[in-house]
Amino acid sequence: MKRFLLFILLGTILISPLKSIAGSVSQAGVLFLKISPGARPSGMGEAFVALADDATATWWNPAGLAFQPRNEMTLMHTNWLPQFHLSDLYFDFVSYIHYVEDWGTFGGNLIFMNYGEIQRTDEIGTNLGTFTAYELAASGAYGSQVNNNFALGVGIKFIYSHLSPLGAGQEKGSGIASVFAIDIGALYKLRVVPGLQIGANLSNMGPKISYIDRSQADPLPTNLKIGLAYKLLEQEYNKFTLTFDVDKELVTREEDGSTDPFYAALFTSWYNDGGFFSPDEIEELIWHFGAEYWYGELVGLRCGYWHDALGKVKPITAGFSIQYSVYRFDFGYMTAGENHPVTDTMRFSLSFGL
Repeated sequence: MKRFLLFILLGTILISPLKSIAGSVSQAGVLFLKISPGARPSGMGEAFVALADDATATWWNPAGLAFQPRNEMTLMHTNWLPQFHLSDLYFDFVSYIHYVEDWGTFGGNLIFMNYGEIQRTDEIGTNLGTFTAYELAASGAYGSQVNNNFALGVGIKFIYSHLSPLGAGQEKGSGIASVFAIDIGALYKLRVVPGLQIGANLSNMGPKISYIDRSQADPLPTNLKIGLAYKLLEQEYNKFTLTFDVDKELVTREEDGSTDPFYAALFTSWYNDGGFFSPDEIEELIWHFGAEYWYGELVGLRCGYWHDALGKVKPITAGFSIQYSVYRFDFGYMTAGENHPVTDTMRFSLSFGL
């Protein structure tokens, strides 16, 4: 039964319109790219694009690397969709940043989404053995300051999707595909309002990903995140930060199932549902709110909330950190109501300086 449920999950990912494994509705493929890494951002309602002040900035906003003149590594693990009770459905993330004097900060990350071992059968139900399904992405990123308050960043990623080694039935080929994509980010610290930062990240821009039939290729989940971070309190022993993000998937799928290339969807996705900023377009926006408190450099507490009207997901999040010397352990928790697939999702992260 567990394998049957997982097969349904993978089928859901491949059929359009797609329902995101992160909870929201999507029209794209390789949706594991939308799962946000880091237990710390998770506890803050996944509102982190304007803060991006640790090694997870390689995913959240590469421009955030520019304000981190240090070397750091972050490791994260989470069992995904815990309500399905599938021990081999999990998401792993590792990121490393490295500062080079006079150049800026470079970084890289690796994302791995494991769907587990799945039984393969023919049209009449004969057991043909098992196969393992998984997806991964490897990224490189760079951030540099334009001036003391403004930074830009860029990332390039290789995406590999291994859903099935063979096609279904008489289909030739396999459910294996790969593609490249780029991210660009910006981060600005306002001088007129000390402590206020504005961030933006445009991620997963690249060609469509195709498995067996090129005519049925799916667009990547190109996404725009814009956010604010305000350091309300910045004292030696007490620090309090508020964050806010809004994001939108920039994918356009027509009624006949065709999709615009990513460079066109950057514009057409804003008015494909009833006009520019129509009620339908507003409904596609996902709103994130977060707060974080640190006592010295020892203990951090955080909470958050995000609202996805179209996906009917309104999770409440919480988390904490314990830091000692160059080591920091982060924990993030999410609940979206009884029996919701993402309820009881827990993320565990370990960060340390090198």
